[in-house]
Amino acid sequence: QVQLVESGGGLVQAGGSLRLSCAASGRSFSYYAMGWFRQAPGKEREFVAAIKWSGGTTYYADSMKGRFAISRDNAKSTGYLQMNSLKPEDTAVYYCAAGTTPSYSIVYFRHSSSYDYWGQGTQVTVSS
Repeated sequence: QVQLVESGGGLVQAGGSLRLSCAASGRSFSYYAMGWFRQAPGKEREFVAAIKWSGGTTYYADSMKGRFAISRDNAKSTGYLQMNSLKPEDTAVYYCAAGTTPSYSIVYFRHSSSYDYWGQGTQVTVSS
């Protein structure tokens, strides 16, 4: 069994920053990609960013470009989402996910169906 555990969420004022972490543990195999999604109350789950575990190719939703940065530490089996210039509309539960299916294109990992494992989520609240 694989576990993904997010941390780093919390309450921040608009314009502030947070760094989310996603620690992977359990069955030992190589993840092909890690992604971050978010879900606000009453809305569908939304893609945020994805990164290939090997090579570090990244992909972002258009609305996150320039404000969010995804990264990973292979040795620690941990992914990160650095969020800057946060806005009240960024308020949501943020989920990390791991995908094991190889894909030439990182764009494949913008779809939630491309992931095999999910964390429990961490709440991010941005006050105005």
